[in-house]
Amino acid sequence: MELTILHLYPDCMSLYGEYANLAVLCRHLEAMGVSVTVDTALFEDAPPFDRAGFIYMGAGTERTQKAALSALLPHKEALKAAIDRGAVVLFTGNAMELLGQSITDAQGKRWPCLGLADFSTVESDKRAPEDVVAHTSLWDSPVVGFMNKCSVTEDANPLFHSLSLGFGNGEDKGPEGFMRGNVFATHLTGPILVKNPDFTDFLIRRMFECKGWELPEQLPVLPYEREAYEVTLKELMGRAGG
Repeated sequence: MELTILHLYPDCMSLYGEYANLAVLCRHLEAMGVSVTVDTALFEDAPPFDRAGFIYMGAGTERTQKAALSALLPHKEALKAAIDRGAVVLFTGNAMELLGQSITDAQGKRWPCLGLADFSTVESDKRAPEDVVAHTSLWDSPVVGFMNKCSVTEDANPLFHSLSLGFGNGEDKGPEGFMRGNVFATHLTGPILVKNPDFTDFLIRRMFECKGWELPEQLPVLPYEREAYEVTLKELMGRAGG
């Protein structure tokens, strides 16, 4: 079993240690006998979407987000083609916003985006750095993470249906993130896959399904990852009053 992961713009879109999402994903896959190759694309590159089974972009500043958007827009049809043939996509932090129709920045400039989703985003000068506890219908356990955004996103089909703690796409404790088919996105960082082993397992199951590979009866568990998750969840739920 061989899988190629494509990491988009790791030099500029890796705030909050986002590169570690791929490190933990690779460790899980390799423990299952998958030979993993990680390709990277920088701003000057044409991303090799044609061989990618998993495509990832992490969070950046508002400035580097716009630079990533400008770099990726000429290749949006190739990205769409990769998704159509079964590539799994995860965008975290403000990379999520690139999937929508547009971003209007704090100065009022409108930036056309990739158009893979119907939502639009409006930035402001107000920043919301918050810890988050979220819930999803895709697996049983709550999701823990962190977000630091200065934007509101409207009309997204959410990945997380409610939050016990934190700000959603457009309201406090409201729905958060985006999902459609094999495309998943969230403003949560942390890094989110390091903090949430069940999210990692969910993505692995989806990749195996898309590849037509047989899943083992038991997915691997890395040392201390679930213990760390339980400690974080207990702390944040205590803060949320849950």
